[in-house]
Amino acid sequence: MSTSKAARTDPTLAGKSTQFLYVLRLVPRLQSEVAWTDADNAAIGRHVAYLQAAAERGQVILAGRTAEPLDRTFGLVVFEAADETAARKFMERDPAVAEKLMTAELHPYRAAVQRR
Repeated sequence: MSTSKAARTDPTLAGKSTQFLYVLRLVPRLQSEVAWTDADNAAIGRHVAYLQAAAERGQVILAGRTAEPLDRTFGLVVFEAADETAARKFMERDPAVAEKLMTAELHPYRAAVQRR
């Protein structure tokens, strides 16, 4: 179901931000520590700053990565956006995605259980 259709059929979503998540994976060339350049590390710094700023604005709910080797790890960003178009724009502006260090896949998301 698309986000806009969900908003039309679920009255709890109408007129509100909805949740999305995107899964980040390193591009193959960066799946080894020795491959990383200073420019790559600087881009990751911009990526973290982008997500931190969005968290401070209240848009990002959580972001992080798995604690696995680089060839297996993936990142996850859970955030709010007005609709799928805005969510895709937010994801594509992430410096890690925009600078092609990581690929990203967007998904609509709804938390069912959350700790207090």
